[in-house]
Amino acid sequence: MGICQEVDLPGRLPEITTALGAAYTLGGCLADAIPLLTQAMEQSTPTTMARYQGLCQLSMSQAQLLAGHLEESQTLAERALTLARARLEQSRQAYALHLLGDIAALQDPMKAERAEGYFRQALTLADELGMRPLQAHCHMGLGTLYAKTVMREAAPAELATAIELYRAMDMRFWLPQAEAALAQVS
Repeated sequence: MGICQEVDLPGRLPEITTALGAAYTLGGCLADAIPLLTQAMEQSTPTTMARYQGLCQLSMSQAQLLAGHLEESQTLAERALTLARARLEQSRQAYALHLLGDIAALQDPMKAERAEGYFRQALTLADELGMRPLQAHCHMGLGTLYAKTVMREAAPAELATAIELYRAMDMRFWLPQAEAALAQVS
């Protein structure tokens, strides 16, 4: 990011800022992530915005979700989904649908079918596109959703599938979370 600023490459700055903001989000540094992602959205020109708008919206939506701002997160995820559909970007559609599933799962347990629908749509796309990490996340989302609903008996199978995928891909960060969730429903 410093190099882009130093040599005056404003066209690349939104890309770099978005990537750094997404990394901070995944690392749990939301106080650093949100200002960077806001900066990326503000610095984007019409040309660069077309390339990075959806990614930036998804990253900001994730950060807002983790910060507990569900309405803002949902608005951004819906915008990202609309944009991805308009541009036929199936992988971004899948990520946006998964994110909408996460958001819906936190909003109203009585509306679990909405969250399930998002997770299922994301899983279908992830399967078609071979997006194995997202497949695992979708199974994890379904398992944790089912654990909180009348479909509790379906939770262990979804969580076991997530665990199997996480292990196969050596995704150690999410594995303990999935194992803990399975232990709670078994």
